[in-house]
Amino acid sequence: MSILEFYKGKKVFITGHTGFKGSWLSYILLRAGAEVTGFSLCPLTSPSLFECMGLEKDMWSVTGDVADLQALSKAFQEAKPEIVLHLAAQPIVRESYKNPVMTYQTNVMGTVNILECVRNCGGVTSFLNVTTDKVYKNREWEWGYRENEELCGYDPYSNSKSCSELVTYSYQNSFFTDKDIAISTARAGNVIGGGDFAADRIIPDCFRAALHAKDIIVRNPHSIRPYQHVLEPLMAYLTITARQSGRKELAGNYNIGPDEVDCIPTGELVDLFCASWQKYMVQRPAWIDQSDKGPHEANYLKLDCAKYKKTFSWKPVWHIDKAVDKTVEWYSAYAAGENVKAVMEEQLNEFAEDMGNE
Repeated sequence: MSILEFYKGKKVFITGHTGFKGSWLSYILLRAGAEVTGFSLCPLTSPSLFECMGLEKDMWSVTGDVADLQALSKAFQEAKPEIVLHLAAQPIVRESYKNPVMTYQTNVMGTVNILECVRNCGGVTSFLNVTTDKVYKNREWEWGYRENEELCGYDPYSNSKSCSELVTYSYQNSFFTDKDIAISTARAGNVIGGGDFAADRIIPDCFRAALHAKDIIVRNPHSIRPYQHVLEPLMAYLTITARQSGRKELAGNYNIGPDEVDCIPTGELVDLFCASWQKYMVQRPAWIDQSDKGPHEANYLKLDCAKYKKTFSWKPVWHIDKAVDKTVEWYSAYAAGENVKAVMEEQLNEFAEDMGNE
């Protein structure tokens, strides 16, 4: 995993570091020898991966809201980062219907604020804004969306991330064309992995139900999503920020998702979860199709990742069956009170080995 050698000794600033993906990312960067500063609200779930890992003692962790420009600027100026990864977001579709104002404040103004920090503080060579596959206007196509498709998310979450993309585009063209700063966005598919405890996400919902021997409620078993293990997009993010540093021609908008064979219905994903849970925990959970008549969610969503594959000579490492199995391995270890940090260490090593063998 030679790409991680780039980060040894580098000053890296992460927004949203206390979240699920942010915690995994912080751990990887710390392991690579980076000097990591995180800026985020306190973990929004209890338990949280950030607390399970005890990451606060290993990095400079600043508690704050990305919608607060003054607080963000203070932390940014003190950190003096070279690399910036913007992950902070209100990431739940259903929550965005309940709290649209907060969703837009975080996802749009948070992006404005972090780009203001990059603009006003020298030293940054590489910036990545992490958005979502849901930024596209969903036409329920059977083929994957490409980076040049129309941006127009339907719900407040998806739409706010479309706006975040547009903010990044505007800042890049208005303020950074004559500066040696490479700016990209990464539109990732649905991410699974150990340590996600969020509400209204299918794998955490599966874990909570299975842990208490209850039926898993699946709202939309026929909806198709580009599911991938969390290590896939995180390594993609780190590849982009490393490779574009000093090479602005590599900057751009990139889809990050699995091959088409791993874009599967949610019901099939739950079947894989149940089989893996039985492997680790003996008892096989059951699931039921039960719509809760909630707000609109897309039925069909795929990404065309040809641009990222061609630019960085990349292909996915773990197919969906292994991605689910590694996810359940983490949750089973957590349920048994085992050392989840050791599990993550082993999984990262295995991912690196598999990536090297591709």
